Amino acid sequence: MNHFLDIHKTDKDALRGIIDSARTIKDARKGQPKAALDADLPLKDRMVALIFEKPSTRTRTSFDVGVRQMGGQTMVLSGSDMQLGHGETIADTARVMSRYVDMIMIRTFDESVLEEMAEYASVPVINGLTDRTHPCQIMADILTFEEHRGPIAGKKVVWCGDGNNVCASFLHAAGQFGFDLTFSGPVQLDPEPEFVGWARNQGVNVEIERDPAKAVDGADLIVADTWVSMHDAQSARERRHNMLRPYQVNRDLMNHAKPDALFMHCLPAHREEEVTSDVMDGPNSVIWDEAENRLHAQKAIMKYCLEG
Repeated sequence: MNHFLDIHKTDKDALRGIIDSARTIKDARKGQPKAALDADLPLKDRMVALIFEKPSTRTRTSFDVGVRQMGGQTMVLSGSDMQLGHGETIADTARVMSRYVDMIMIRTFDESVLEEMAEYASVPVINGLTDRTHPCQIMADILTFEEHRGPIAGKKVVWCGDGNNVCASFLHAAGQFGFDLTFSGPVQLDPEPEFVGWARNQGVNVEIERDPAKAVDGADLIVADTWVSMHDAQSARERRHNMLRPYQVNRDLMNHAKPDALFMHCLPAHREEEVTSDVMDGPNSVIWDEAENRLHAQKAIMKYCLEG
């Protein structure tokens, strides 16, 4: 049994195996109806609990579809359904759920909830997102880049905007897959020093450059994310917009990168805020492939968790 909690907590060879497996899974499904079962059914007769303390579109849909395509069944639970951590401890919930299901995917707020769930569960636990990291998304992003441009090792990735949980997992991926990462955003929203230090300790180049035009010079990939969370108050939204407006990814900024630099966004996007429509819909954008690849990457992750 393997958990999949974070990219920096997973062996490098295992990560590469997941990416290769995801490509095989995707290639094998070409031309099939979207609801068709895979030829290989690693989740046959398996039940997977999908726990959502946070709302979700892509994570919920892609995991639900992925489990079904692999022959399994899903039980979708919200935080309000379970009152997770209220009354019953996370540890006790993990013990009970492990008696009912074969795997748990949890999308939660506090990282400690994920960690406690994994510590006490006797079935694999997958990090669907926490406030600190989003590893499944970045595995899909690596898959997407390599489909279009080949191995990501040695490439330059630039993150524009808020050094959030998705940025954190990109830093972990830089260390594990061997690419350089430049963060460009306001000092108030820098990524956590712990994550920056970890990536640097793996021997990759991590830079912080306040000037976005300088940051994207020589970039192979530019990544953006939403400026505001659905939970932010209106006053916080206005402050963030003011801070982040200089870091909008637009056509002018893309022109400072390599001509074939790709653009990614984990979605949902706020058009004309963190990114303009001409970039989102332009020739450098691979956001729809990126969204699709959540499905294939997560199927490979689930397969890895069960195979051990």
